[in-house]
Amino acid sequence: MAVDWSEDILIANLADEPALSDELSMICDKVESADVVPNAVLDFHEVSYINSSNIAQLLRLRKNLEEHTRQLVLCGVTDEVMSVLVVTGLNKVFQFAPEMLTAIASVQVEEPDEQHAED
Repeated sequence: MAVDWSEDILIANLADEPALSDELSMICDKVESADVVPNAVLDFHEVSYINSSNIAQLLRLRKNLEEHTRQLVLCGVTDEVMSVLVVTGLNKVFQFAPEMLTAIASVQVEEPDEQHAED
């Protein structure tokens, strides 16, 4: 997994299982221990399947980011992964972008006050 971390955005190119669970766990731990919590963009283009543990990790990450008025954007989500998210109703919970550059742009454009104005 390649992870780029700036002050404002954590960008991760995720791998398929068995590495995915470890990668998501590491990202959650990094975000939770960060002095300055970044937005996160996760690239799923190499991920062909997610399980309930992966979903729990994504929800944990989303909750932590939202508590700090930060965003989580999933990009490059494959049809197989999206079908799991649709069946579980989580396609309405997460923010999606078709590819990495669009995801990064969406995080950079949206101001924190705008995020809470929609809630």
